[in-house]
Amino acid sequence: MVYVDFNIKIKMKMKKKHILLMGNTSWSMYNFRGGLIKRLCEQGYHVTVVAPQDGIFEKKIVETGAHFKNINISAKGTNPLTDSMLVLRLVKLLKELKPDFAFFYTIKPNIYGGLAAHLCNIPFIAVTTGLGYTFINNNIISKIARFLYKQSFKHANQVWFLNSDDCNDFLKYKLLPTDKCYVLNGEGVDTEKFALAPLPKQPSFILIARLLWDKGIGEYADAARIVKKDFPDVKFKLLGFLNVQNPSAITKEQVDKWVNEGIIEYLGETKDVIPYIKDSTCIVLPSYREGIPMTLLEGASMGRIIITADTVGCRNIVDDKVTGLLCKPKDATDLAAQIKKVINLTYSESTKMGLSARNKVVSEFEQNIIINKYLLTLDSVLL
Repeated sequence: MVYVDFNIKIKMKMKKKHILLMGNTSWSMYNFRGGLIKRLCEQGYHVTVVAPQDGIFEKKIVETGAHFKNINISAKGTNPLTDSMLVLRLVKLLKELKPDFAFFYTIKPNIYGGLAAHLCNIPFIAVTTGLGYTFINNNIISKIARFLYKQSFKHANQVWFLNSDDCNDFLKYKLLPTDKCYVLNGEGVDTEKFALAPLPKQPSFILIARLLWDKGIGEYADAARIVKKDFPDVKFKLLGFLNVQNPSAITKEQVDKWVNEGIIEYLGETKDVIPYIKDSTCIVLPSYREGIPMTLLEGASMGRIIITADTVGCRNIVDDKVTGLLCKPKDATDLAAQIKKVINLTYSESTKMGLSARNKVVSEFEQNIIINKYLLTLDSVLL
């Protein structure tokens, strides 16, 4: 007589599904997706995060309950032929980890992770977190990048975008079919962590970003110079990473010039932006293009007025003259005019606008809205 061990079948059926998430920095994986990673672990998924280790944030990722795997992904390299060698390493990694499903974030994981997942027969979703100007130019690098996007994305289960403009650009270039597109409306902000806080009594402004010209930091400095002629005591602060591996990086020498001129206070880098947001009336980001900028969501969640450029990704966060103000792109004079409008608000008017910003974030960008999309999607694809 042959006995069947039903316990083996039950154990197989109840085996945890393995979800892999890959990004180009540990910092972004934790700060932008830490809530998602923790929630996936709490829901019983076996989660592995793949990113370059930095000595800090991979430890925080592990604290969420996930596993961490280091991989070197150069953020600076722009040669697709050289970067394509990354596919071989990713294929080896995916064969080792054997995930049931994968999510890839930012351009190199999107392209090379997607191609590797296809070669390993692993279903995946590519999350495009924003498109740089390299993508929308018509030079040879851009054309190769678009070709590689198309090759990778035709194998994706879905492609998620943080705003509809980025989605429409992909459709314009015919890089993927419409039925694979989904607009995620940002990556979500923890509105409990970034809780409503009273405004400081004296108006002050802060720009929080990697120090890149594309973030509109030059326009911010020029606008500060203009405004200080009429309001010399108003503070203009700058918080973010120097020495970024990016062709648009701003040098320390340039920042020192602004500081020595007395128009900018450079605050360095931080692991926690909350105290700096609390100390400011208004979050400024005149960026040339974004996915959905997390720093604006975090500031708005804390009841701060937002000033940002009327550009892709940025304008999605602001209801002009209600939750904040929009300025013309690459226009320091107009940015200065919007800053002066905030300075001239009464404390009560500033508080009201900040509260409207908070309410918009809670109703449209709260992280649980985004996390639930992930959970529903995984429920449907992992049946």
